[in-house]
Amino acid sequence: MAAPKDPYKTLGVDKKASADEIKKAYRKLARQYHPDKNPGDTAAEERFKDIQQAYGVLSDPDKRKQYDQGGSFFGGFDPGSFRTGGAPGGGGFGGIGDILSDLFGGGGGPGARKPGPERGRDLETEVHISFEQAMEGAQVPVAAQVPSACPTCHGTGAKPGTSPTVCPRCQGRGIESQGQGLFSISQPCPQCGGTGTQISDPCPTCQGRGQTMQVKRYRVNIPAGVKDGSRVRLAAKGEPGRRGGSPGDLYVITRVSDSPVFRRKGDNLEVDVPITIVEAIRGATVEVPTLSGSKRIRVPAGTQHGTVQRLRGEGPAKLNGKGRGDIHYRLSIDVPRSLSREQKKAVDDLAQVMDGNPRERLFAERG
Repeated sequence: MAAPKDPYKTLGVDKKASADEIKKAYRKLARQYHPDKNPGDTAAEERFKDIQQAYGVLSDPDKRKQYDQGGSFFGGFDPGSFRTGGAPGGGGFGGIGDILSDLFGGGGGPGARKPGPERGRDLETEVHISFEQAMEGAQVPVAAQVPSACPTCHGTGAKPGTSPTVCPRCQGRGIESQGQGLFSISQPCPQCGGTGTQISDPCPTCQGRGQTMQVKRYRVNIPAGVKDGSRVRLAAKGEPGRRGGSPGDLYVITRVSDSPVFRRKGDNLEVDVPITIVEAIRGATVEVPTLSGSKRIRVPAGTQHGTVQRLRGEGPAKLNGKGRGDIHYRLSIDVPRSLSREQKKAVDDLAQVMDGNPRERLFAERG
């Protein structure tokens, strides 16, 4: 008998590895070298057997302890335990068969069941809405291409007047079991694809698939406050399930048009508000836009360019239902590009009475 391989090296884990680390390493390698993933590759098959054997030791606390203490690898080691996942009571990991079932959707024995119901995939579609609709909420039409039961064969895949027959290879079970040394690997029947039936005379509309792409139209309620890229879920409007499984969901992605006034910043909005030089110097009360109309805010005397003022609770509704965001008003001093004769004189007069050079400190601080 060949010398046993080091199970730690086989799984690529440290001798102090935790149970979770060992299980994680096993799952990764089992998925990589599983015979279903490497048909006809004898090297991968042998590697897979080594991985199974290593996990059979390290997944059982008693076997792992015996190995760590230098005991005989096969002393008290039952190869048949691979099929059930370890010592009676299940050890601390769960059986190998359970993990393979998680990885590949099938158990490890000839009595494995036919594949069960399978949930349909989630689908996505987009809807374009205005900025106002995004702020206020709206009900809008949406269309999506969804795989649906063929209207000709009603989902059977067979030509009208005929019916699918039992697959002769798997006898309707939908799976095949193949021996892999100490193991028995179950996989979907390659002839029927796991359905348990075969179609001799396929439907001319769907070519035997039982489904065709159909445009489904719905009206979706867009909640107030959605952003560009928000996802609105339509439950059970996605791809139909297989073998009696539940349908998936349809997610509607919102594409929101830009506003000429407001910019979205997270839960808040921003608005650029121009003010005159005089308003910045003297201070003023100015009118600003809101989502529901307008309000007036106070500009303090001596306001600097870029100053931001905030109106709390005047922004978009929050999707979590906890109130509304704010509107931030960024004040920008509007400098005229040209001046009338009177304006030039006023500026000249102002220059005569304005004392000081604001740039002096730039040079004073260098000293």
